[in-house]
Amino acid sequence: MPDPRALAWPPAPIKTERLVLRESEAQDRAAVIELNAAPEVGTYLGGSPTRAELERAVPEWPGRRPGFFVIDLDGAMIGTIMLDPHEERPGHVRPDIGKTELGYLILPQVWGYGYAAEACAAALGWFAEALPGEAVVLRTQTANERSMRLAEKLGFTEVERYEDYGAEQWFGVWTSVTPAA
Repeated sequence: MPDPRALAWPPAPIKTERLVLRESEAQDRAAVIELNAAPEVGTYLGGSPTRAELERAVPEWPGRRPGFFVIDLDGAMIGTIMLDPHEERPGHVRPDIGKTELGYLILPQVWGYGYAAEACAAALGWFAEALPGEAVVLRTQTANERSMRLAEKLGFTEVERYEDYGAEQWFGVWTSVTPAA
């Protein structure tokens, strides 16, 4: 099974009907700080760091690593998508099911327009093309209704539920369907 971290990076920007998924740039730093400091964004992630903490922690080129995409709408960053190695993340880990985990954050002011679904579907499509048949996992709190709906819309299927961070968590898997030859 190939390692998702071995993919050529950065890929060419991925264009959808309304969005561009691209590599991070220095100009994205302020938006990354705004995104991660937003209390609404941190609701199901254990809270949000303060702006001061983020100012100290966020590098000049935020997220400059394989698997990190900026979601760009009309030249402005509105969120991020991460396809990260699953075995290195804290919490409930099941590398036997998938080695890559999908994560995403969207600025609250653009929630409800379908951007998360459009961006995540494009990232999963890119991933499926790069690593056909490889599974991607996703974890979210069951109380996060938006994330639960998005997981279903993207085609993730439930593997299990478990308790973590004082709340019920949902763990699902997605695999691209490769047509038979």
